[in-house]
Amino acid sequence: MYRSIHIKYIILLSVMVFAGVKTHADVLDTDTIMSPYDMSELVITATRTPRSFKDTPVLTRLITRKDIEQADATDLRDLLQQELPSVEFTYSMNQKLNMNVGGFAGQSVLILVDGERLAGETMENVDFSRIDMNNVERIEIVRGAQSALYGAGALGGVINIITRGASEPWQLNLNARLADHREQRYGGVLGLKQGSVGNMLDMQYTSIDNYTVCMDYADDCEFRRVYGGTTFSVKDKLQYTPTDKLRLSARAGYFFKEMTTDVNIYERCRDFSGGLRAEYTISQKDYLEFSASYDQYDKSDYLHLWGTDVLDYRNLQMSLRTMYNRTLRTKDILSVGADCMRDYLQTYQFADSHGHRIQYNADLFAQYDCFLGKRWEIIGAARWDYFSDAKGMSQLTGKIAARYRYDALTLRAGYASGFRAPTLKEKYSYFNMVGDIYIMGNENLLAERSHNLHLSAEYAWNNYNLSASLSYNDVTNRITSAAPQQGSMGEYYIQYINLPNAQVLGVDILAQARWRLSSGHGIKARANYVFTREWLSQGGMTPYCPARPHSFNIRLDWDKQWTSRYGTTLSVLGRVLSSVDYDTMQMDYPFALRHVHNPAYTIWKLQLQNRIGKAIRLNLALDNVFNYAPEVYYFNSPVTLGINLMAGISVDIDKLFQ
Repeated sequence: MYRSIHIKYIILLSVMVFAGVKTHADVLDTDTIMSPYDMSELVITATRTPRSFKDTPVLTRLITRKDIEQADATDLRDLLQQELPSVEFTYSMNQKLNMNVGGFAGQSVLILVDGERLAGETMENVDFSRIDMNNVERIEIVRGAQSALYGAGALGGVINIITRGASEPWQLNLNARLADHREQRYGGVLGLKQGSVGNMLDMQYTSIDNYTVCMDYADDCEFRRVYGGTTFSVKDKLQYTPTDKLRLSARAGYFFKEMTTDVNIYERCRDFSGGLRAEYTISQKDYLEFSASYDQYDKSDYLHLWGTDVLDYRNLQMSLRTMYNRTLRTKDILSVGADCMRDYLQTYQFADSHGHRIQYNADLFAQYDCFLGKRWEIIGAARWDYFSDAKGMSQLTGKIAARYRYDALTLRAGYASGFRAPTLKEKYSYFNMVGDIYIMGNENLLAERSHNLHLSAEYAWNNYNLSASLSYNDVTNRITSAAPQQGSMGEYYIQYINLPNAQVLGVDILAQARWRLSSGHGIKARANYVFTREWLSQGGMTPYCPARPHSFNIRLDWDKQWTSRYGTTLSVLGRVLSSVDYDTMQMDYPFALRHVHNPAYTIWKLQLQNRIGKAIRLNLALDNVFNYAPEVYYFNSPVTLGINLMAGISVDIDKLFQ
């Protein structure tokens, strides 16, 4: 479905074309395009110890601060859809977001912020809107089972969001973005550093209106309106370095979201978080780390007519963690650690609507990183987890990986086992979802177990980088929802069950290149193709967000530093997703299977970043430039109505005075 283009989009295109006109003769002899990878960047997620990006034994995808600024992304969902072809976000009932990453849904991909878990979930996914990009330094993405290092929930991989700390005497950034449907974002980051003390304060506000995507007379639409709302977040990170060997930090945060799904009822979410961390370098060979964290996520309904806020969900997680590293021989590293967590859940979904459940989790883990000469590295890890709520729920997982480098070629291979323990909700739910349909937990659920094999090859030479990876996951006891069954009183029950097995095969090919055409003038290109194939056991309901077999992202950046105070980057971004077919259970009597075909689609984005001096970045973008809109709005279809105009600005106030 294509619609006429409004005159404002033509005006914006004209601005984007002519903004790059050279007006001065003095161009800088600099290259503002970065290499495909910053190989010196330190990453920690793949091994839990700081490693240079080129030396990680497990293939890791890195999204840098420069990538985030160029994308002008508001939250994690906004960013990942631009950066990863295998990621798709879709709606489920009541428009709760589901994420699929290469065949693994949100409950099987562990999302961390500075290495800490997030409390709260809806449809087994965390609240993605609470993870803003305002103060993110980088994002590290490791695919495949990572349970040996991170425990339950890491069957499909780990996404670790690393936030920034204060590094200058003072720094202040103010930013804003406007888009269609009255979408607004306003943010600010204030950093102060004096001697051994530094503090970083981050605030962000967003809002967007509800909008209609499907008329009431269209019977084949699964939903008709997209619910907007507002969010507000404030986070603070304090760091104190009394000596060269000791580093202390504390953090605190608050998040609020309100969504209007009914004239008289506003859905609200709140999060309160905090943490302490101590890092002590005992000697050149010994390092000790300790952390404590607190995260409370609440959901409530605000009854507008009565002015009453009714709490109906609370998830509170408190955890302690310690890790010790010892350097052996010349470079080998032995890491040992332990974690413990108290998980409290109160929800209307329990049989007693104000009831609660508590579960304790403890673990021990060890990892040895062995270097065999200049070319070989082998890393092995093992972890034991204990859960208090279920008998026989203790899990032992392991991991072994090897890296071989010969000049520009790097080969990686490994095996890892993973697991996901059933959540308190999956075990103890009992509530009326809609009409006479009840959701039932299952106290006899077994933990999901997986076996993951991966192979990858990477070639990096000068300004070119090519990588290809193959992964295979075999998951047993996969937790899903059974088909509806009728009870003795005529009601229907949907119960959580274990399926015998499921397999996921993935192929990921990434090519990146940079060409310097002239002084201050260059092009950077990236193409990423992902193939995903799932085999699911029969007997359960198909998830709302099955993986599309083929996905492809392409990005082309043309960069020019026109004068000493003005430069531009013109970017073309394309996202192509193949069609997906599946059978799912219709949610009304007689609960027959129905076939769903979600067609292929492609969405392209044209973006111009203007760099004015050192301090100002002006981003102008046309998202969905070919004006695509689905003929029918399914849960898996994009919710766009066509072209979306975006304009954003970011100002580093401190740099105005330099």
